[in-house]
Amino acid sequence: MSSSWPGRYSDTGVFVCLEGGEGSGKSTQSRLLRDALVAQGYDVRLTFEPGDTVVGKEVRRIVLSPETGDLDDRTEALLYAADKAEHVATVVLPALARGEVVITDRYVDSALAYQGAGRDSLDLAELEQVARWATGDLRPHLTVVLDLEPEAGLGRFSERDRIEGESLQFHQRVRQAFLDLAAANPDHYLVLDARAPVDEIATAIRERVAPLLVQAERRSA
Repeated sequence: MSSSWPGRYSDTGVFVCLEGGEGSGKSTQSRLLRDALVAQGYDVRLTFEPGDTVVGKEVRRIVLSPETGDLDDRTEALLYAADKAEHVATVVLPALARGEVVITDRYVDSALAYQGAGRDSLDLAELEQVARWATGDLRPHLTVVLDLEPEAGLGRFSERDRIEGESLQFHQRVRQAFLDLAAANPDHYLVLDARAPVDEIATAIRERVAPLLVQAERRSA
């Protein structure tokens, strides 16, 4: 899986995204990175998709609740796109404009992996066009992919939401999609083994983020 879209990167702030399958530790690593950067004196906005806006909370309830049942694949993709549009417009872009470090747990790659590869009924190019349009084609300066076998990740949940409850084959396609996206643009990705010790992963992420912080400071000087 690769992208033909050129993308745009913010000239202010630093935009970091954590991606990966279920149970891979994205939320933990997002918080650890936030805490480390705050300790260094940076202003950090920790956020997530779907759900970190008023509109997003409703979208999250619909797409993740098992009570929702089956959704048409296009309907599901458009709901996620609506969440992303609101998220970028009201959370991500304002924080970047203030020069903050934005750390998001999931972004466009999740749509391409879950609704594109996972569902495998939608045309990937069309889906990407919708997702890029919804976000104004804003790209993270760095996307960290925490790679984990779906069997291991799903085993960490005693209860599963609507997406977590999909088949093992679904989650295997999702995992491969993340790896393919990273392989297609290695300069903007960091792939890490999610089975590694938490502190080791956190250190690797901080080391990769550090040059981005320097670059941002030079841009704003």
